[in-house]
Amino acid sequence: MAGEWEDLTLGDLGRVVTGKTPLTAVEGNFGGQIPFVTPSDMDGRRTISTTARCLTETGAASVKGSKIPAGSVMVSCIGSDMGKAVIAGRDCVTNQQINSIVVDDRFSSEFVYYNLSTRKDEIRHQAAGGSAQPILNKGDFSRLEITLPPLAEQKAIAAVLGALDDKIELNRRMNATLEAMARALFQSWFIDFDPVRQNMDRNQNQPSPVLRPPSPSGRGAGGEGTAGLLDGRPPAALDPATAALFPDSFQDSEAGHIPKGWPIQPVGEVVDCVGGGTPSTAEPKYWECGTHHWTTPKDFSSLQAPVLLDTDRKLTDAGIAKISSGLLPAGTLLLSSRAPVGYLAIAAMPVAINQGFIAMKCNERASNFFMLNWCQTNMAEIESRATGTTFAEISKQNFRPIRVVLPPKELMVAFTAKVAPLYAQITANLHQSRTLATLRDTLLPKLLSGELSVADAEEVVHHPERQTV
Repeated sequence: MAGEWEDLTLGDLGRVVTGKTPLTAVEGNFGGQIPFVTPSDMDGRRTISTTARCLTETGAASVKGSKIPAGSVMVSCIGSDMGKAVIAGRDCVTNQQINSIVVDDRFSSEFVYYNLSTRKDEIRHQAAGGSAQPILNKGDFSRLEITLPPLAEQKAIAAVLGALDDKIELNRRMNATLEAMARALFQSWFIDFDPVRQNMDRNQNQPSPVLRPPSPSGRGAGGEGTAGLLDGRPPAALDPATAALFPDSFQDSEAGHIPKGWPIQPVGEVVDCVGGGTPSTAEPKYWECGTHHWTTPKDFSSLQAPVLLDTDRKLTDAGIAKISSGLLPAGTLLLSSRAPVGYLAIAAMPVAINQGFIAMKCNERASNFFMLNWCQTNMAEIESRATGTTFAEISKQNFRPIRVVLPPKELMVAFTAKVAPLYAQITANLHQSRTLATLRDTLLPKLLSGELSVADAEEVVHHPERQTV
C-alpha cells in the first residue's frame, strides 16, 4: 500500500488563497448573505456554513480574488489561533488570517482537512518568528508537504472519519434543540408568565381579548388576537395540576407586574454564592498526581452545552485544602466572573474553582436548572454590574444583590422535573460525543499514515468492543 501513496505539497492540491477583510468603514460591505470566516468562527465544527458576520456582494467583490467555493479547506495561519482547520460549507470569504486551499477534483477535500487537522503543532513550528504575531505566509503554507493515497482511498478514509464527525454534529444539534426547549419553558413560565394569563382568561371566562398586564419580556399579552392565543400562537398546554400552581392575577412590584404572591429576593439570599482560588503552581504537592477536578474559565471556552464534564488540571487533597470553597458538589452552577464574564455550566462532577468564578450552590428553593436559565436570561444585568479597567469582572459583592422573582417551591419542583430529563439527555450526548471524538482521534493518524486499513477501521467503528487500536 505504501508504494501507492504520493508525496506532494499543499500548493500541488489546488489554488491557495489568502483572505482579506473588506473596508469596515465602507457602508454596504457587511450585512449580506456571504459568510465571512475569521478564526473565531472556527469553533471545532468540521464544516462552516454560518459565521458571526456576513458580507454583501459588494463587500465580497471589493476583495477581488478572495472568494472561495464550498469544499475549500481553510487553515488559520496567524497568532494564537494558528493551525485550526475547517471545510467551507458554502461559498465564502475569509479574513487575512486564513489561508485556503481550493482543492482540485483529483483530491478529496475531506481527506486534506483531516490531514491538516492533525498538524497544528507542525504549522505553528513552520510559522515565521521574530514578531509579536507569528505568521505562516502563503508561500510557506503552500510548501507544506502532504502524503496522499489514491483518490478512492482518500474518500474511503474520509468517509470513516466523517461518519464519526457526523454523529458528533448530530449530537451537537440535538443538544441545541434540547437546551432551547428548556429555555422556552423558562421564558413561558417565569418571564412571560403565560400560565398566569391563561388562568386569568379561564377564570374570567372571557370569550374575547381582554387587557392584561404586559409581560416583563415586553411581549404584548392582550388585545391583539382571539381569546386563548398569545401573540397569534397557542399557549403552552398545561396539565390541570401544574396550572393550579400558578395564580390567576398579578401584583405590582419593583420588577413590574409579577404573579401575585411571588416574592422577590436578592440572589445571594436564594443560593449560596462562593468563589475559588489557585494553589501555588510552584508547589508540586498541590498538583502532581492530582485527582480532583479544578477548573478555570479556559475550560469553558470550548463548551458546546452548559455542562462541564472534565477539566484540564487536577488537584491533590493538599491543593483542595488551599481553596476556601473546597471541592464543590456535582450539580453546582458555575458562572465565570472575569476573562470573560458570562460563561455558564453545571458541573457534572465534584469540582474546585479558581478565582475567575462565582459558584452557585443551589437548593430546592432555586434549582440549578432554574438558576442556569435565570442567569442566561439576566446576563445583561449581570454584565452591567462588572467593573474593572484591564478586564471586566463582577464580584460576589456586586452579584449577590441582583433580585430574583421566585415561584413557589411546588412550582420550582415541577419546572425542575420537566427540564431535568432534557439536561440528562444533553449530558448523555456529550459523553457519547467525547467517546466518538476519542475514537476518531485514535483512528485518524493510523488511517492517514496507512498503518490501519479502511476495512479494519470500519470494523472498529461498528464494533469497538471487539478490537483495540
